Amino acid sequence: MTGHPAERERSPHNLSVKTTLEEEIDRAESILSRVPSVCDDTSSELQRVAALDPHGRNSRNSFQRTGAISRLVSLVVRLREWAHRSLLEEEERPDSFLERFRGPELRIAPSRTSNTQPDANGNTKGIFRKKWELFVVSPADNAYYRWLFVIATAVLYNWFLVVARACFDKLQVGNYICWLVLDYMSDFVYIMDTCVRLRTGFLEQGLLVKDHVKLRDSYIRTLQFKLDVLSILPTDLAYISTGIHTPQLRFNRLLRFPRMFEFFDRTETRTNYPNIFRIGNLVLYILVIIHWNACIYYAISKSLGFGSDTWVFPNISKPEYSSLTRSYVYCLYWSTLTLTTIGEMPAPVRDEEYLFVVFDFLVGVLIFATIVGNVGSMIANMNATRAEFQARIDAIKHYMHFRKVSKELETRVIKWFDYLWTNKKAVDEQEVLKNLPNKLRAEIAINVHLETLKKVRIFQDCEAGLLVELVLKLRPQVFSPGDYICRKGDIGKEMYIIKEGKLAVVADDGVTQYALLTAGSCFGEISILNIKGSKMGNRRTANIRSLGYSDLFCLSKDDLMEAVTEYPDAKTVLEERGREILMKEGLLDENAESCGLQKEDTEEKVERLESSLDTLQTRFARLLSEYTHTQLRLKQRITLLERQLNQTDCGADASDDNDADAEIVNDTNCGPVARTDGSPHRNSVQKEERQSPTSKH
Repeated sequence: MTGHPAERERSPHNLSVKTTLEEEIDRAESILSRVPSVCDDTSSELQRVAALDPHGRNSRNSFQRTGAISRLVSLVVRLREWAHRSLLEEEERPDSFLERFRGPELRIAPSRTSNTQPDANGNTKGIFRKKWELFVVSPADNAYYRWLFVIATAVLYNWFLVVARACFDKLQVGNYICWLVLDYMSDFVYIMDTCVRLRTGFLEQGLLVKDHVKLRDSYIRTLQFKLDVLSILPTDLAYISTGIHTPQLRFNRLLRFPRMFEFFDRTETRTNYPNIFRIGNLVLYILVIIHWNACIYYAISKSLGFGSDTWVFPNISKPEYSSLTRSYVYCLYWSTLTLTTIGEMPAPVRDEEYLFVVFDFLVGVLIFATIVGNVGSMIANMNATRAEFQARIDAIKHYMHFRKVSKELETRVIKWFDYLWTNKKAVDEQEVLKNLPNKLRAEIAINVHLETLKKVRIFQDCEAGLLVELVLKLRPQVFSPGDYICRKGDIGKEMYIIKEGKLAVVADDGVTQYALLTAGSCFGEISILNIKGSKMGNRRTANIRSLGYSDLFCLSKDDLMEAVTEYPDAKTVLEERGREILMKEGLLDENAESCGLQKEDTEEKVERLESSLDTLQTRFARLLSEYTHTQLRLKQRITLLERQLNQTDCGADASDDNDADAEIVNDTNCGPVARTDGSPHRNSVQKEERQSPTSKH
């Protein structure tokens, strides 16, 4: 009886606990069943999970009874959010340094209607049809390159095995089901390749053409289209009359070879080892020729009769020559000896055999010349860098020997060259990248030296344009152990940025070290900035020595000033940093700094006046040249007018003389005519005056 009241007292509590557990389970299942979204509010999610255990029970009972499920759910949710946040940071957070330089990337605006959702009627066929209508392959994409690999594999299959099956009957008959499957798989690949070619875009005015009509017309007008059509003609239908053991009907499949050559060309462009690929490509071509020649030799022997003479293939009735492997190896051996012009094979007997051997010898000579030429050029290209570097070393060795340089200095020079070659720093980057535009050159330089440039403080806050200017003007330099990069009191003409290595700021004795400079540090900008009030002027303020081999970037004073002319903020930052360093070292005169401002302003005014004077001189010279040209043209026009006027006067005088002669003729025919003035001799007097017009002058 005493136990029942206790049970009745515990029963409401047990009921409440059961209800709480059920609620926790329901809430946990609802949380875990939710699909994770990018836009989920993580804080509210965690608050809801934390609300499952509002009383904050102790850790001992945290995974027991009521708090166990809430703790597990909280742990799972936090792990999920942490993993999701990490993925977002990796995918959506590019390097800020590169992002500032490159600018925003071009993004394609998403369509308002999803391409994967069905229409109002639930039909998805129209969606796939629209996708196919918009499908265009770009030749620069990786997918197009992978497809070239697939089609090149199909072409190589036909080049090797179709020819071999046509000559070796055992190879065709023994596995004809396998060959049929492979043949029609290659035919399917050929048909798909034709469809891909119809949708392969090309560039017009720098943009990819996506008009299907233009793509189709452009493809149909090419020779490749004709070869593709010939290569997929259904010549296999002749199997109905000849049987399936006539693979000669599939020789038209060999006409798809341009696609294989295109794959080889693109691979040579993409690979980082082009010389090795060229050698492998050459070996492949030689193997194809030797393989074809071996098959032709076996076919000729079969047509003339095996073992009919000493030149043809031996009689296959002999056990040692009856197997397929021995037959092919023997023919391949014969073809190799013949094409390499080694000989040592039985002499031909019949006229057909002589002609075939002569043709093989001619092909072999061409192959041998091709091998020697290509392999020689490839080896020369592979060793071009080493040969050029060795020539530089030999020239310097000859010079040091001629000038009788000390052995110690000669050893240092040789070790310096060895360091360059061992660490692959003998390549002149400016010479290699000179054919690229400035934008690409700067981007390559930033990517190659990213870790160093990110550590330089002057590059972290500078504009993208200034970053391009400075990066393109950096010149790499390598210093040997113990070399002084600069000495205190020297005239400063360059500033340096440490790429790799360690430098020490040492005292005048060269032993005591004041500071250690590592990768990313820059120095020397104080002496090339001409900071106002500097007691050192443009001279170095410290001795800096290389502890080991050090790789530095050098930026000359002229290049720096030319770069920061258009970026006054960056120049101000550099001057402020240099002024802080000078103040710490006590090398800044504040009074001279205030006076130097007026001096600097005066110098700037003088420079501005000089530039204005140069501009005026240029304009005056232009005006003077225009005036001289105009005056010359005016003189030419006046001279031309004078000539035309003289020609007009001469024509008038000639017409007057003609009129006078006509009057004299009339007077002679008619006799003297009485005049009212009583002067019968007037006409004769006028005639005399007109005949001698120059006598009056």
